[in-house]
Amino acid sequence: MAKEYQPRMHSAEHILNQVMVRKFGCDRCFSAHINKKKSKCDYRFDRAISEQEVSEIESSVNEAIASNLEVTEQMISLEEAGARFNLTRLPEGVTSVRVINIGDFDACPCIGDHVENSNEIGVFQMVSHDFEDGVLRIRYKLSQP
Repeated sequence: MAKEYQPRMHSAEHILNQVMVRKFGCDRCFSAHINKKKSKCDYRFDRAISEQEVSEIESSVNEAIASNLEVTEQMISLEEAGARFNLTRLPEGVTSVRVINIGDFDACPCIGDHVENSNEIGVFQMVSHDFEDGVLRIRYKLSQP
């Protein structure tokens, strides 16, 4: 059975990942479960985050969402992708890579479905977070746009 993508949630994941990279200098999430009502992202991290940081993350994600960013895709060569992105999760035999661009805010190799514009995502809300054994888990939901 093919994976069912949730374009709004999946696009929000890309923005959350970029916020985390920019704010904390960490890698993008190493595991994500994207569902229609609530989703989660797991990050390799060194500590729990504060409620102030939660507020800052939410604000940064929502600011990007409200920026009316066009979501586009492009195919690039494996060589170019290797120079720009971590490709450790890429299946063998791939010769070109699909990159999703969310305006000039984020670019990431991805096979999933996405919105056409960030203003379709809705308001991002972190519903919970926890830290255990070097993993920061963030759970979030979206309001209707």
